[in-house]
Amino acid sequence: MSKKKRPVVARAPQPIRPNGNRTLEIETSKGVYLRLPIKTPMLTESDDLFQALETYVHPHAKPGDFIFISEKLVCVTQGRIIPYRSVKVGRLARLFASKVNNKIHTKDFRGFGHGTAVAMQLLIEEAGYPRAIFAAGVAALTLPLGIHGAFYYLVGKQAKSIDCPMSFSLYPYLHYAKLAPMKPRKLAREIRARTGHDTVVIDANYRGVCTLGIAGKGITEKFAQELFRDNPLGQSEEMTPFCIVRKAIA
Repeated sequence: MSKKKRPVVARAPQPIRPNGNRTLEIETSKGVYLRLPIKTPMLTESDDLFQALETYVHPHAKPGDFIFISEKLVCVTQGRIIPYRSVKVGRLARLFASKVNNKIHTKDFRGFGHGTAVAMQLLIEEAGYPRAIFAAGVAALTLPLGIHGAFYYLVGKQAKSIDCPMSFSLYPYLHYAKLAPMKPRKLAREIRARTGHDTVVIDANYRGVCTLGIAGKGITEKFAQELFRDNPLGQSEEMTPFCIVRKAIA
């Protein structure tokens, strides 16, 4: 039985400011665009994503804008989160996790990621054991040749989007792992149909950028990577899970 969603409380639109040292403007191969991060209260599995869009994004959106949505928010509102202590970790996950170079104990360390056995177990289950084992074999053969990323390319975007218990740094999700969002392409199409805006469900973090669902002809994978290469939504306390992208006026 699905949980009853709580009503979203409307608030006055907040002024839009960039997160951290990012900028609102960014140069892309298609010209200069504005990335307008939309701040919200803490949204949980009790919130309805479509109500949140109406309450927090709609007051700022203009015709021709693109809507980008953090896949973390999609996962949370879909209830696709799981206490990490409930995950049964197998030996294969422990082996694969031990091979992940997350640069721990160096200045480049940004998080454990799939270097945790919990996250790797969930990744394997999402991709399927045969596919994960095949991907690991190809990666083992190609890495000595200087080819990086074969494992994640072969397991696919959905499995790659799974993250470890430390993927959230806000209470109450400190001890939760994030599963893959359900049907992100279908969700993007539904949002576009309701709002009239081209929509992207995006996974952006310090490791890179990839789209999980795109609805509309104005956005490509390459364009999304250019727009979000510095992750303007942030990763934790910023609480800006939505981003309006707008062509800058020359």
